[in-house]
Amino acid sequence: MIGNHLISKALLIGAALALAGCAAQMPEARVTRFHLGQPIAPGQVTVEPRDPSLAKDLEFQSYARIVRGELDRLGFGIAPDLAKSELVAVTEVSRSWRPSGQTRGSSLSIGLGGGSGGGWHGGTSVGLGGSVSFPIGRAKQRMDVLTQLSVQLKRRSEGTVIWEGRAESVTRDGTPQASPEAAVARLAAALFQGFPGRSGETITVK
Repeated sequence: MIGNHLISKALLIGAALALAGCAAQMPEARVTRFHLGQPIAPGQVTVEPRDPSLAKDLEFQSYARIVRGELDRLGFGIAPDLAKSELVAVTEVSRSWRPSGQTRGSSLSIGLGGGSGGGWHGGTSVGLGGSVSFPIGRAKQRMDVLTQLSVQLKRRSEGTVIWEGRAESVTRDGTPQASPEAAVARLAAALFQGFPGRSGETITVK
C-alpha cells in the first residue's frame, strides 16, 4: 500500500511538472486596444476581411470563425451576412518570420492569402500557410514566427470605428503553438479578454 501511494504521488508530481512546463512554453501575447471611452452595446455583427477579395478565402474563414466565437462569447449576435448587421468586425491576420533570438532588423512578412519573397538579402520565400524555404547551400536556421491579429469594430451605417485592437505573439516556427489557427485562437482570446479594455494601454497576456 505504501509503495502504491508513493507511486501515485510520484505520478501526480510528474503530471504537475509536465503541465507547468507546457504553461511555461506558451508564448505571451502583447495586446493594445483603443476605443471612445463609451459603453459598447452588443449587437448584430459580422466579420469581414480588411481586404474584400479574401471574403471567400478558406484560410480567412477559419480565422473569422475564431473571431466570431469570441464576439459570441461577449454577447454579440452573429449576423448571417453583412447587409443584416449594424456592426462589422474588420479583421486582418499577418505573419512574419525572423531568425530565432533576433529582435531587430529585416524580416519576411506576408498578409493573409499572399505569397511573396523578400527580406534577408532576398533569399527567403514563403507560401500560404507559413512554410519557409532557404536557398540551396544555405544552412537552415531556427526561425521565430510573429503572428499579428487586428480587429476594428465599426458601425456599418456611418463607418465609425468604435473599438479597435491588435494582438501579437512570437512562437518558434514548427511548434504546435506556431500553427496559424492555434496562434490566431490564442491572440483572439487575449485581444477580447476584459473587453473593451483600457484605451491606449498595452498589456501582456500569458
